[in-house]
Amino acid sequence: MFKPRSTRLLRSLLLVAALTASMVPCRAQSRPAPQAKLIPLDAAGKDYLPILPGPPESVAMESGLVILAPNRSVGKHSTKEHEELLIVLEGEGQMIFSDGSTLPVKRNTALYCPPQTEHDVKNTGTTPLRYVYVVAEVR
Repeated sequence: MFKPRSTRLLRSLLLVAALTASMVPCRAQSRPAPQAKLIPLDAAGKDYLPILPGPPESVAMESGLVILAPNRSVGKHSTKEHEELLIVLEGEGQMIFSDGSTLPVKRNTALYCPPQTEHDVKNTGTTPLRYVYVVAEVR
């Protein structure tokens, strides 16, 4: 007597679970595929311009154009589980790490920042520092 009732309850729960799962769209199926595009890098007087804000614009990365006035910084932040690449277009400055070490930031260079790295970028020059950052998901 107990077993059939438990079996009915188990079947009912499995049916509810199956129906619920079928109602939730699969993330991969509902997300449109990213498309090739041309993105103008005209910040029009702003100090930040998103280039790729992340999915669905890209698969696993985001990027932006940063323009720092002299003596300004972006503020301490961490790459968390992501990698970051900075491509310096104009100006000069420093990438400052939480342990106090630095890397020079200068025109026509690229800087790599590994996952789990706290850092800041500061303009130490007399002209605006312009760079593009790309943050990629580590797989």
